[in-house]
Amino acid sequence: MRSNLVAARMAVLLVLSVIRPHVLEARVTPSHGFNMFSAQEELQAGQQSAAEVVRQLPVLPDTDPVAIYVQRLGQQLAAHAPGEKWPYTFHVVNQKEINAFALPGGPIFVNLGTIQAADNEAELAGVIAHEISHVVQRHGTRAASKQMAAQLPLAILGGVMGQGALSQMAQMGLSFGVGSYFLKNSRKSESEADLLGTDIMYDSGFNPRAMADFFTKIQQEGGARGPQFFSDHPDPGNRAQGVAAEVATLPRKTSYRSDSVEFRDIKQRVSGMRPLTAQQIAERQPAMNASSGSVQPGGNLRSLSHRDFVISYPENWQVFGDQNSALTIAPQSGISQNAVAYGVMINTYQPEDENASLDQATHELLASLRQSNPDLRQIGHDENIRLNGVSGKSVDLIGTSPLRDQSGRPSQERDWLVAVRRRDGSLLYVVSIAPDQDFESLRPTFEQMLKSMRVR
Repeated sequence: MRSNLVAARMAVLLVLSVIRPHVLEARVTPSHGFNMFSAQEELQAGQQSAAEVVRQLPVLPDTDPVAIYVQRLGQQLAAHAPGEKWPYTFHVVNQKEINAFALPGGPIFVNLGTIQAADNEAELAGVIAHEISHVVQRHGTRAASKQMAAQLPLAILGGVMGQGALSQMAQMGLSFGVGSYFLKNSRKSESEADLLGTDIMYDSGFNPRAMADFFTKIQQEGGARGPQFFSDHPDPGNRAQGVAAEVATLPRKTSYRSDSVEFRDIKQRVSGMRPLTAQQIAERQPAMNASSGSVQPGGNLRSLSHRDFVISYPENWQVFGDQNSALTIAPQSGISQNAVAYGVMINTYQPEDENASLDQATHELLASLRQSNPDLRQIGHDENIRLNGVSGKSVDLIGTSPLRDQSGRPSQERDWLVAVRRRDGSLLYVVSIAPDQDFESLRPTFEQMLKSMRVR
């Protein structure tokens, strides 16, 4: 009987020795979603867009010491990326704002300002691992596929799937270029990239918590450096807790990589560099081609049902985004890669104090908008309005348009902001945008859209 008991205990230990490592070493499996792009099209889309990025942004030469370092660090991380083995490439943009973005099929770009803001190599590795995860998850082409499916008739959609999504995308005037709406991630995509990035960092020897710590740090710092990153990478909420929960599924380590002599050398090198701001880069871009005739709204309206609201809009304008994200509704020729010249942007804003008055919350929102667009100025005083029975604020603003006048100088832009309070204390706000000389002709359309809006 005693020998049987010993044998039974040994059998249990044997089972645990097999099961426990499997449980502890669980890894995030890349998610799958509706995608009209083949792997070859994804590669081609990324290569074409990368060439466009290099033309539009001040990308450091691949032979620059900073670029060489980021390439080496990126490849170390990419070696542990699951799923499709994309040909990852890593580049540095000579831009001040903290940001990074990934194109379909592997090209990844990191702003110089991100390297300057990182306190150690693990924080920089966290940003790169996060972007690698967006490539693994194919977030860009999945977002584009959702947009195309919403715009294409079923008869055409069936013929496009798996055989020509890239060419159809070009015909629709959509792209993955600089500032593309398909590179602005949803909160769900951000959460997926956080968890998968956790595994990539862990397998590369870095403490995954450095990724969450860095994102939290730049969000708290805010100022001129923070908003751009979080406009493209919205906080999915409880980011640090999510990363910690994923780390708990992995075997414990007594030590992690945190820093390196190479990072310290690069950090010292970039501290003396003066990268360009987004505004300086924009001023170097060629003028956007959009005539008032090509942006005029059609007479018929189409209804859109969003998670937070319902609205009607001109049928010849396009919707960028989905029912769970920020939206831009604009004519195709009213958007130039990373800027809206004509159209309407709709988003939500959570004030720091949930009990703040509507007036306080609106002015806090205005301050936040000015951080990302310092040229934005208020005209006159804000006014109290009611939007279909809901209390709101109306504010007129002026700024700099992405369009140029005949002399090549930036045109003046009019922006009309309307914000209303939601039940959870956040604001739902609408910004109607047009060059100053065209705003009044479009005002009836903007007003019609606002009158049709129903806040959920």
